[in-house]
Amino acid sequence: MRTRVSVVVGVLACALVTGSPAIAERSEHADRRVLHPRHTSGDEPGWIAPDVVGRLGASQRSSVITRAVVPGVTYTRWTQTDARGPIQAHLLTLDPRTPGLRLDYADSGTVRGVATVPDILARGGAVAGVNGDFYDIGRTGAPLGLGKDRAHGVLHGRTSGWNSAFYLDHRGRPRIGELPLDLRVRHHPEITLTTLNSPYVPADSVGYYTPRWGPTAGYAVTQGQRTKVRAVWIKHHRVVRVATRLKAGKVIPGGVLIGRGAGVRQLRGLKKGMRVVVRAALRGHPRMAITGNQLLVTDGVVSVIDNRVMHPRTAIGVDNDTGEILLLVIDGRRAGSRGYTMLELANLMVDLGADQALNLDGGGSSTMVARGLEGRNRVVNTPSDGFLRRVANALEVTYRKPKG
Repeated sequence: MRTRVSVVVGVLACALVTGSPAIAERSEHADRRVLHPRHTSGDEPGWIAPDVVGRLGASQRSSVITRAVVPGVTYTRWTQTDARGPIQAHLLTLDPRTPGLRLDYADSGTVRGVATVPDILARGGAVAGVNGDFYDIGRTGAPLGLGKDRAHGVLHGRTSGWNSAFYLDHRGRPRIGELPLDLRVRHHPEITLTTLNSPYVPADSVGYYTPRWGPTAGYAVTQGQRTKVRAVWIKHHRVVRVATRLKAGKVIPGGVLIGRGAGVRQLRGLKKGMRVVVRAALRGHPRMAITGNQLLVTDGVVSVIDNRVMHPRTAIGVDNDTGEILLLVIDGRRAGSRGYTMLELANLMVDLGADQALNLDGGGSSTMVARGLEGRNRVVNTPSDGFLRRVANALEVTYRKPKG
């Protein structure tokens, strides 16, 4: 059994730093970033970590502050300095077995809606939380991966390609790993669905959108493709309209199937009045789920190698020995906190006790909220944009004092 102290420092420091000061990372192609961003939903450049040589040694830590937020939730903040410079870390430690404590997926009310993390958390009366998945920033606003909340079920996702998730299994136990999404159109095996309320429908496939998506996004969901496109509108499980044009800002009455390329052929058999029922389910029927872009730690072993690009970071981990959930935010892009590489983030999660860990959206999205001693929620980290970014979703922590 791993023993964790209040703050365990990484082992990333070296005696000597060589090379030039941190410089901006070269931006990736915009279209590639929206499909598979490596670090952050935005286009902000990362800092390049200076090369280090010499013997590895322990970092120096200071300014450690720890306090209880509510029963079962502890907030810890500390500064940690190594050969690359200082970082400021923020940690929420949750014991999910605490009566009255609950962790859930949260958003602004629609899949493609965006809001600040405090505003998202306020909708459910949360006492703490962090930003969630990467999202289609500046376009549809929708998350890139999957999401399920306790009240509404599966909200969005892909059948493959972005399924590394944190979830609570059917018994409420925290887990991190690959979580496949099964999408089906009952009694229509000729139709293969690939996405649910996703920022885009992949080429030559079919996606499905529900009222939870929000207003339609037009050709944004076909990545600008305007030909060989088909939309089948559904209400009360019946086809009510078939169209070859996509309009933005329309209310979805029940659902709409959108095909691109070869996906158009799959939808040609659906005619007005036909019955159409779409089913979405996650493997093992977890209570809630949210994805990130990359597994950091698997069974106690670090799963990433990038030790070059530094960004503000958000991560979630699970300590299998204690059952505790770890929510971590590392500030970045400022003199007092340089940010972390993926490898540094994974190593710190292991040092904190995580057997499994997942990278969530970073950069200007990295935001942690916790209830203060005065009883009001406040942002406890320093978001790098200099203001609160509007994001797609969040992980919320709520607490209701048990009766009696």
